[in-house]
Amino acid sequence: MHGLDKNEISAVVILCMLVVLTLLEMGLSYWEDKHYYKTRDTLSNIYLTSLAVVTNLIVKGSTFFILNFTYKFRLFEIHNIWLYWLVLVVAQDFLYWILHYTGHYCRLFWAMHVTHHSSESFNFTTGFRSTVFEPLYRTFFYLPLAFMGFNALDILYAYLITQFYGNLVHTQYKIPLPKWYGWIFVTPAHHRVHHASNIPYLDKNMGMVLIIWDRLFNTFRDEDLPEPVKYGITKQPEDMGPVNILFHEWKALLHDVKCAPDWKAKIGYFVNPPGWSHDGSTQTARMLQREYQQETEISKKQ
Repeated sequence: MHGLDKNEISAVVILCMLVVLTLLEMGLSYWEDKHYYKTRDTLSNIYLTSLAVVTNLIVKGSTFFILNFTYKFRLFEIHNIWLYWLVLVVAQDFLYWILHYTGHYCRLFWAMHVTHHSSESFNFTTGFRSTVFEPLYRTFFYLPLAFMGFNALDILYAYLITQFYGNLVHTQYKIPLPKWYGWIFVTPAHHRVHHASNIPYLDKNMGMVLIIWDRLFNTFRDEDLPEPVKYGITKQPEDMGPVNILFHEWKALLHDVKCAPDWKAKIGYFVNPPGWSHDGSTQTARMLQREYQQETEISKKQ
């Protein structure tokens, strides 16, 4: 029986570190009576994580095959090891930003991504509250990495590294960081905004490791509202059972498609942002934010 390779050992170490940090945060939360963890919510996070692990295992072979096949058509190679890994991690993080942006601005993908946002709590286990079906399509967003000369194993390892960092910013604890750090990297404050359902915070701060993408593409927002952050989604499902937690947005999407008057409207429900409707009866996040901004400006003048 062969032993684990260095990447597998790293994966085990990272997982153990996340478990230890989660237990520490959970214990500290209870010790300080902050109630950052709720039993049912934590169990839901574990359930969704388990489903995501199973999905990843099912598609692991095809993921590796697709990336490895694409690698054969690479356009160039980077031979300097330090530059190789720097470019890989930065490029992977940018492609994740595109993947994440798509998950918020295309309702078809939002129907799958919404499970990660449906928790009204925010802690390290929320980071494990996986988009269960993401492994089915994530690989196609990372194909440019293979064309850039990065092999399949390294792409998957870079993804593991960025995911580890992404888990660490799922915390309500105020961590003192230098100002320059928050100009470049995602901080817990940035990611608290991302998980908020407060209207000005919707669809902001999509980055996993680097916040520079959000600053460049106008999806950045500081944690600067006077009212506290409210976690979850704008229309929280009443039924948070194990099946509905996965499929409630699919049900709503298919209902809207069924009621659409023509094929253009039906397709529109799939490709437009959540909240879009063919008759203007509902509002997208950007519409809500424009309305919020107008009301804020009016109240300031009064």
